[in-house]
Amino acid sequence: MTTQLTPPTAPAQAGAAAVSGQRRRRVPGPAAMLVLGGTAVLALAVVSMFVGVSDVSLSSLLAGDEHAWNIFWVSRVPRTLSIILAGMALSVAGLIMQLMARNKFVEPSTVGTIESASLGILVVTVLIPGASLFMKMSTATLFAVAGTALFLLILRRIPLRNTLIVPLVGIMLGGVIAAVTTFFAYRFDLLQTLNSWMTGDFSGVLRGRYELLWIVGALTLIGFLAADRFTVAGMGQEFTTNLGLNYNRVMTLGLIIVSLISAVVVVSVGSVPFLGLIVPNLVSLLVGDNVRRAIPWVAIFGAGFVLVCDIIGRTIRYPYEIPVGVIVAAVGSVLFLYLLLRKRSARA
Repeated sequence: MTTQLTPPTAPAQAGAAAVSGQRRRRVPGPAAMLVLGGTAVLALAVVSMFVGVSDVSLSSLLAGDEHAWNIFWVSRVPRTLSIILAGMALSVAGLIMQLMARNKFVEPSTVGTIESASLGILVVTVLIPGASLFMKMSTATLFAVAGTALFLLILRRIPLRNTLIVPLVGIMLGGVIAAVTTFFAYRFDLLQTLNSWMTGDFSGVLRGRYELLWIVGALTLIGFLAADRFTVAGMGQEFTTNLGLNYNRVMTLGLIIVSLISAVVVVSVGSVPFLGLIVPNLVSLLVGDNVRRAIPWVAIFGAGFVLVCDIIGRTIRYPYEIPVGVIVAAVGSVLFLYLLLRKRSARA
């Protein structure tokens, strides 16, 4: 006895298609995922504002404790905002630097940009001891531009641009600049001051001492608006010129953005190493290499990553605090190596 299989009727097919469509609609789109990511960063920011030695809790704020409100507005809110701004900006600066150098293993702290900015701050501190923050930032920016331009110039002279040779050249250049800076800092008894610039630490951020970081927030927005141009420039000078873009102008814009972000962050909170290397590579693995699509994720991941590292630094040895630059370098390097090895094993 045989059983004849009958094809599904049209209503059944329509019902199956409707169920399939509903399942597809339940998957959050890119915009919804960005909103979820921003919400997660906002939640971390709220947690960050209530972590610390001073007794600032939601109950004390609701009770109208004047001392708690004073600490909240003078210290906790500025610190959290500076963490978010610095994390976003340094991550985006790392992505732009990778496009300019056409290499995923570079960022401002591995090409001499941070070291050059520190040298600029040292120069203005020695020559003009009472210089304002704006003057220090301006001098650090000029030195950062010069150091980054020197790296890109050396890069053009390398005949074989191997993936690992490029960051090696940047690390060597940064080491030379750092050695010069350390020598003069030792001669002028400024080694302790130099160490404060080279170690990212948000513990000293107070109201009135972090406002320069809003500049890097504006630069992050400019980097997003110019994302397509940086993408094209990353294809090379000939390709960029054939598409009608001015290659040198785009590179100059990227150079200014990276240098300004590096200088402002070093002047305000010190150096946060490897952040611009870790976050763009993580986002590339998860989202892809579409720069315009990746930049918002880079900013969100950067802010969230620094917030998590700062919370860890404030709680792991409570009531003492570990500088966030140390936590970012330790956690970030391990995470980056794990993802790098995981990607290689997946290809195999």
